[in-house]
Amino acid sequence: MNTYNIKKERGEKRSEYERRSISKISRWILHSSLFSLLFLFCSCYNKENREEILKVYNWADYIDEDVLANFPKWYEQQTGKKIRVIYQTFDINEVMLTKIERGHEDYDVVCPSEYIIERMLRKDLLLPIDTAFGKTPNYICNVSPYIVEQIDATSNNGRIAHHYSVPYMWGTCGILYNKVHVPINDAQTWGTLWNRKYQGKLLMKDSYRDSYGTALIWAHRKDLEAGKVTIPQLMNDYSPAAVATVEKELKALKPNIEGWEADFGKETMTKGKAYLNMTWSGDAVWAIEEAGKVGVELGYDVPEEGSNVWFDGWVIPKYSRNPKAAAYFINYLCQEDVALANMETTGYVSSVAGKKVLEAMSDTEAYPQPVNLAYFFGEEGRNAHLNPIMYPDSSIVARCAMIHDAGDHTPEVLDMWSKVKGDNLGGGIVIFLLAVVLALTVFVAIKKYEHYKHRRLSRKHRRRHVVKVKG
Repeated sequence: MNTYNIKKERGEKRSEYERRSISKISRWILHSSLFSLLFLFCSCYNKENREEILKVYNWADYIDEDVLANFPKWYEQQTGKKIRVIYQTFDINEVMLTKIERGHEDYDVVCPSEYIIERMLRKDLLLPIDTAFGKTPNYICNVSPYIVEQIDATSNNGRIAHHYSVPYMWGTCGILYNKVHVPINDAQTWGTLWNRKYQGKLLMKDSYRDSYGTALIWAHRKDLEAGKVTIPQLMNDYSPAAVATVEKELKALKPNIEGWEADFGKETMTKGKAYLNMTWSGDAVWAIEEAGKVGVELGYDVPEEGSNVWFDGWVIPKYSRNPKAAAYFINYLCQEDVALANMETTGYVSSVAGKKVLEAMSDTEAYPQPVNLAYFFGEEGRNAHLNPIMYPDSSIVARCAMIHDAGDHTPEVLDMWSKVKGDNLGGGIVIFLLAVVLALTVFVAIKKYEHYKHRRLSRKHRRRHVVKVKG
């Protein structure tokens, strides 16, 4: 703050200029003091209470509201401490990652997809999850060994993935179809997506990774049949030749595409406006149920050529300020009752594979054809009567594989993706780009204002009024 050396002759009245100057200075001091006190209060408040706050960053509509609301009470019962949950959502993995990697946001627990977990491990952005819960049981052990094995495939740099992440939901990618307009044989092959009789009736998930794997599988279907290549090899091939093949196949697919959807596909299929949707199993479950209520019959199949299996998991970012509460939150979600509530709400399948889950999800009348789920539940699940969309038979899982992070090849893949889609950017990407532009605009404006303010104060300092004292 500039200081003003204002002197006056004893008994002499201040000039009007002096009074105005002092009035301005007083107001500035008052405002500055109030702001400083407010900032100090907020800083102290945050510092004092951060151990009583848990910041959760999750996908939209991806947790039961009661499950979230009941966590503070459960946490206090386990630890004797109070906690308040600050809950935020995201729609794009990369938006979440940017906030943590670039913005150093202090989220305590987030839920990325498997390839982002792989990337965060590689970039040293995760903290190990402390499973020493004292008197509280370690419910993380309820997660299916099959899922743990899959997520451990993302381990790198000497870091074992399941030490840094706990699987949350999982599923497959396949074809959701209108049973009136699409024969079941068509739904069992990826080639149907390229069939011109479905021109303008196809919805594609706005996901370059799922589209990439699908295009390569279809392009190399003969090599797959001959055993010359495997699904994991194909879907994780980011060579220039593979990228070019995907671009060619997806461009050939465009005449059939009604739209690239991130979330509206379920509703569009339910209304019968589209006949085919390359989508995720969780979305398919929701769409089939809702469509049935209005007399529209939908089905879902994982094509015979093969597909990908995906996983989302909970992790603790390195900038977390409450990793203890974050670990307890993850442990809380792995209880079987909690997992069942989340499945009921979201339509997705929990990675929790306890006996209670198996019994609760079993329905012989609704699913008379048994499925082999020994890979997920153990021997008790060998002849299970569960929803085969949510819990695919072992024969289906055998022809699925996880898509790994493209790593250093990501720019080439994204460049190809932009060429395929042209100007038809997804809504989430547009919002993200607008947010970036807005943030940069605000940043530049603040810098310009600070520069202007500095110059103004400098001029004011040089011209400050000094009242001479008469001899």
